[in-house]
Amino acid sequence: MCELFGFSAPRPVRANAWLREFYSHSTEHPDGWGLATFHDGIPSIEKEPVQASRSPYLMARLTEPVEARALIAHIRRATVGATDRVNCHPFVGRDSRGRVWTLAHNGTIFRGDALGPFFAAQEGRTDSERVLLLLLDRVDARQDALGRALSADERFAEFAALCRDLSGGNKLDLLVFDGEQLLAHANAEGTLHLREADGVAALSTRPLGSGDGWAPLPLCAPVAFRDGVRAFSAPSHGRLYVPSPDDFRLFFTDYAAL
Repeated sequence: MCELFGFSAPRPVRANAWLREFYSHSTEHPDGWGLATFHDGIPSIEKEPVQASRSPYLMARLTEPVEARALIAHIRRATVGATDRVNCHPFVGRDSRGRVWTLAHNGTIFRGDALGPFFAAQEGRTDSERVLLLLLDRVDARQDALGRALSADERFAEFAALCRDLSGGNKLDLLVFDGEQLLAHANAEGTLHLREADGVAALSTRPLGSGDGWAPLPLCAPVAFRDGVRAFSAPSHGRLYVPSPDDFRLFFTDYAAL
């Protein structure tokens, strides 16, 4: 699978130490790395289809300050899509009202009929990119129905509904930035951890640093952070992902038929 790291804070935070440790895990996730930093809600995206710890660009990048109030980082172990830049996370899209959304995913969509319509529209070939396209489609449908842009709580509601609807039979650990708030969801045991300290809400597949202050993110319960503070949370939808030996067999049978 992959690993995720991100944070939301009320002030710019220097992330270099966290990122060095996070990207050191790339020996287990060698198929690409990505980094999104956000300034005034707009993402700056850097990514490569190479092992992070072997990237001269990334090593040089981390010698300079990496500071942001919000950030999403990803290391990839490919299950769907070739080892190309276009398949590296995070993915970015714009909704019909001009808001920019950024998504990184750890997991695999084994049962993804809802994603089928977006296969031809996506730039790459990952199921993760199709998750973003589905989210944007649902946001746009809601905005069209209301005749206006969604508010922060309405955007969170669309994210929470997507997590509920896609979680059945699928591993769906997500970090999403909607231009204002960092949205998070996990539905597999021990796959996303949260640390809230010093005004910073940090999320990571594996606890970083000494491990102090980290706890598993509540499962199947989407949450949103704005400026390091919990803005919204949803009750558990109960659709826990439990791995099955049949998942990949059935998945690759369906994928080969596309």
